[in-house]
Amino acid sequence: MNRLTSQTGRRLDATDLARIAVFVATIAVLGLPGSFTVVGSVPITAQTLGVMLAGAILGPRLGALSITVLLALVAVGLPLLAGGRGGLGVFVGPSAGYLVGWILGALVVGLIVHAAGRKPVLWRTVLGMFVGGVLVIYAIGIPVQSAMTRLPLVETALTSLVFIPGDLMKAALATAIVMTLVRAYPRAFRRVWRNPAGSVPASQSTVRVS
Repeated sequence: MNRLTSQTGRRLDATDLARIAVFVATIAVLGLPGSFTVVGSVPITAQTLGVMLAGAILGPRLGALSITVLLALVAVGLPLLAGGRGGLGVFVGPSAGYLVGWILGALVVGLIVHAAGRKPVLWRTVLGMFVGGVLVIYAIGIPVQSAMTRLPLVETALTSLVFIPGDLMKAALATAIVMTLVRAYPRAFRRVWRNPAGSVPASQSTVRVS
C-alpha cells in the first residue's frame, strides 16, 4: 500500500514517474505538426497546450518537473521541440525565455487550478490557464527575446501581441479538457486533490499503486 498525501514533500514513486513520462511524450507529440513564424523569430506551436495541461492535471510540482525533464532531454540533443528542434542552441536563441517560462508557467497553472489542494472548478481553471499558461510565460519570454534580438522591450512586447489569440484558444481548449476530465475521469487528479485541512479525503486516502 502507498498512502497518498499532498505533492509537497512526497517522494516520487513509479506512478509519478509514469505520469511525468506521459506528459513529456504528450508535449513532444504536440510538436509534431511543426511550427510557423508570423513575425519575429519565435515560432508558434501547439506545445504550450501541453504545458498548461501538465500543470493542471499533474499539479504544480509534477507539472513543473515534467517540463524540466522535457527541456533536459532537449538540451542533450533530442529533437522534441516543434520542428524537430533540439540541442543547447535552442537555449541561447530568441525563444529561450519562453522555454524556461514553460516551467514556471506549469507551476503557476497547477498552483491556481489546485489552490489549497482543491478540486478544479471552472473559474479557477480559466484563471490558471491565462495567468500561468500565458502571462507568466510572456513575462519571462519577452524580456529574453528582447535581449537576444537587441530590440526595445516595448517593441518586442507589442510584436508579441500576435501570439495572444492563439494562446487564448489553447487556454480555452486546455480548460475544456480539464473540466471534461474532472467529470469523466476524476482519478486523473487523485494525487493532487486534498481537503482544505490538508488531509486526503477518505475516498482517496489509500490507493494501491501497482
